[in-house]
Amino acid sequence: MNMEARVGVVVEGGQRALNSAHGAVVDAGARKFLQQQQHGHSSKHGLSPQIGTIQQLLAGGIAGAFSKTCTAPLARLTILFQVLGMHSDVSALSKACIWREASRIMNEEGFRAFWKVNLVTIAHRLPYSSVNFYAYERYKSTLQSIIGLENQRGNAGADLFVHFVGGGLAGMTAASATYPLALDLVRTRLAAQRNSIYYRGICHAFHTICREEGVLGLYKGLGATLLGVGPSIAISFSVYESLRSYWQLQRPNDSTIMVSLACGSLSGIASSTATFPIDLVRRRMQLEGAGGRARVYKTGLLGTFRHIIRSEGLRGLYRGILPEYYKVVPGVGIVFMTYETLKMLLSSIPSDH
Repeated sequence: MNMEARVGVVVEGGQRALNSAHGAVVDAGARKFLQQQQHGHSSKHGLSPQIGTIQQLLAGGIAGAFSKTCTAPLARLTILFQVLGMHSDVSALSKACIWREASRIMNEEGFRAFWKVNLVTIAHRLPYSSVNFYAYERYKSTLQSIIGLENQRGNAGADLFVHFVGGGLAGMTAASATYPLALDLVRTRLAAQRNSIYYRGICHAFHTICREEGVLGLYKGLGATLLGVGPSIAISFSVYESLRSYWQLQRPNDSTIMVSLACGSLSGIASSTATFPIDLVRRRMQLEGAGGRARVYKTGLLGTFRHIIRSEGLRGLYRGILPEYYKVVPGVGIVFMTYETLKMLLSSIPSDH
């Protein structure tokens, strides 16, 4: 009887051990499944997966530089058209044509001239895009925690608010952080040169501007930049995120890369259409006094708007919008597509937090 009792205890203990082990395996499998589900669910919302700070800065910087390199010819054409009305008469403005200007660059400056300022563009875009995307992710997370959206989805109005405000703050943060480098102003002046070469390169441009206009000359157009970049990035991010979320809700099996490319292109069109006039004013203010020329706009930001409308009409505020569309359709799409792709690739690298 004692032997049977002992056997029963052993059997019962073994059974409990087996049940415990089985339960542990099931629990581990369940936890892994839930983690995968949560990761997959979170990847459908916002810019994800989440990665570390260094990887995020790297992804944003490379995405911006790569996009600008791909669209450099159209970017230069846009700048040339935007500043065309500063020192040109009405007859010259009426004859402006994208293909004629592109042919002129090819014949007079050569094919490489389309990438004439790409080096300074990359030097500006790497830190700008890095800060822009990183700041957006941080602002978005902060806003979501403030209004309690971390663990709930489906509130379209609140999500739109987060993306719009987060994007606007990120754009202003990136512009404030990188404009002191004055690379955007130097890029504009180098790109706007046609037949006569006044600035021979990046270093010569810095030296000449400081000598002729003072150090403050490097910050012309800063007010217009800060005023325009907030709404521009806000619209870009909010339209992109909204379109991307809706697309993935309706067609969850579509390629992430193609979705990012398409939604980014549409967000670029929306952003450029809404903020192009302030961008045009910014470019013209950056060129004030360039190359020893007389100043054209002497009454500040609002005065520049009035001067352009009075001398060129409302259409003058959208001079160069066509090459801008040609640029942003692939350009903004490439930015988001490259950023999302790099985030997926870099997510396998251990983060720093």
